[in-house]
Amino acid sequence: MQRLKFDQDIRPLSEFRTGIASFLKQVRNTKRPLLITQHGKGVAVLLDVAEYEAMQEKIELLEDIQTTIAQIDSGAGIEHSEAKNAVLERIGK
Repeated sequence: MQRLKFDQDIRPLSEFRTGIASFLKQVRNTKRPLLITQHGKGVAVLLDVAEYEAMQEKIELLEDIQTTIAQIDSGAGIEHSEAKNAVLERIGK
């Protein structure tokens, strides 16, 4: 996801309401999120669907990595050769 450009990607709710189509096009074209404010405070973020899905995949991967690290730290891990043999047995080699 592209970084937010403060001068282009922060809009008040009132402006967003009147120009929804143009802001959707902006988000789609730039791949940058749009921060929507109300009374000067951030209340919502508009993201391109593909960018959102990519972000979700990265989060899931990071969660898997954290789980793996916790398992290794607790002694639940196995040696590489043991894991390799288990995989090879499962695929029938």
